[in-house]
Amino acid sequence: MAVEVSRDLTVQVLEDINIVKLTDRQQALRAAIQRGEPKCLGVSQVMLGLMVMSYSIPLHFTEVTEVVSLGVPWWSGLTFITAGVVAIFLDKQCTMKILQVCLIVTVVSTVLSVVAVIIYSVDIDKNPELPCVKTLHDNCSEKYYATRLSRGLKSSLLLFTLAQTAISAILCFLLFRQRRSFGHYASLTDSSSPAALISSDLN
Repeated sequence: MAVEVSRDLTVQVLEDINIVKLTDRQQALRAAIQRGEPKCLGVSQVMLGLMVMSYSIPLHFTEVTEVVSLGVPWWSGLTFITAGVVAIFLDKQCTMKILQVCLIVTVVSTVLSVVAVIIYSVDIDKNPELPCVKTLHDNCSEKYYATRLSRGLKSSLLLFTLAQTAISAILCFLLFRQRRSFGHYASLTDSSSPAALISSDLN
């Protein structure tokens, strides 16, 4: 905070150049993050998470395989939703702390997406579609339809998870780039006083 004392002993508080600089950097951070559209990516993550969880419900009525026993659609879907909500919140409250939280959650989401893709791929490979065996009424057996439905649902879940992996990886890249560019500048609202903020920036 800059103070100026005039000849008649009146004191004027001037704008501190460091505070102005930090404010400008905070606004630049907000503009840079909004250019990356975290809100759109966050909404996409939430929608993919809901789709993964809803598409997995019929799997519980077919043959239980590794995907169902490990609960892959549920923990992966919840992770996608959490990452999406944090990204949407980042668009509204743009600070370095929230950016770092969003980056961590997005990295976790990316890693879990890759794990889920591996599990889906192994499960689809281990549980092939059974051949159609005709019954008395000239129809295929129920087991054939069950495995066909299960395989189709798992293929859809695999595609959704691949899309989520791509979105999470893109968001990770954008957030990491912004954190690296603006890492030296803390949010003005994160410190209790301007003096503390200036001293933390100068150290």
